[in-house]
Amino acid sequence: MRGRLAATTVLVASAAVACGSEQAQDLVVAGTPPVAPYSGPLHVPARNLDEDSARATRIESGAAGRALECDGEIYSGGGSEPWSEGDGGATPEEGLETYFEIEQPDVPRHGYRVEREEKDRVLYSFDVGGRTKVAVIVAKDRKNRPGWGPETSASCDPSELPASFTDKQWYEIWTDRHGKRVPITKLNSSVGPQHCDWQKAHFLSLGEGRNGRLYARDPDRVLPQDMLTSPYDSHVRMPAGAHDTGYRFQDWQLWLTDDPSTVYVRTPDGVEAWPRVQDGFGCA
Repeated sequence: MRGRLAATTVLVASAAVACGSEQAQDLVVAGTPPVAPYSGPLHVPARNLDEDSARATRIESGAAGRALECDGEIYSGGGSEPWSEGDGGATPEEGLETYFEIEQPDVPRHGYRVEREEKDRVLYSFDVGGRTKVAVIVAKDRKNRPGWGPETSASCDPSELPASFTDKQWYEIWTDRHGKRVPITKLNSSVGPQHCDWQKAHFLSLGEGRNGRLYARDPDRVLPQDMLTSPYDSHVRMPAGAHDTGYRFQDWQLWLTDDPSTVYVRTPDGVEAWPRVQDGFGCA
């Protein structure tokens, strides 16, 4: 499944994944039908495009991408990989279980509702506020995919999912000046990966795609210093030209200047200067 996180974030932060266990709850629930359920086709031919964009992700996710009701752009989606005899399910719900077993998606694993049902396809949706944020279409007995299993799937940005789920993931979701959760493709932070012994460091990803930049907080000097464009500083004076972005994570405030080499984080203890991470640097 294709995701749309900036490459700089993937190099470091994805290694810090802490899945966390969700309480045992029903995979499929009765739910409440939305005011305007998806009425389009359950099968739309998906094409793989050699580009990293919301447009490409939507095309590659076929009908599942069309069934989403995101506030922003689609976050991830795509078609399924082949599987062997006996790996597929005997029922549509078992086909949904197969989706989680094969794809291991970074989405909630309970609370799905049957939104549309046809002879050989079923659309399952995970709804937030009556709007579809995760869509999975399972199909029966397709080529190289015997039994019931996933055909296409798609999801909105994690910031549109419940905090009860996102609080257990690797990323930290910031809010804007109005208290609205910011898409993680635009801004997110995370603890450094443990397997590189960087868990005392913190990373902040700002911007999307090729314009994305990665910054680091390193109070214990656990990061290779040639990884950073300048040393981290825990006590600085806020530059005169800095402006408050309105972005917040707990008691952190993000401030920027016209110089993209450093971001400034105001805390209850003062102002910290987080330097930019050199392009291409990451945790192996």
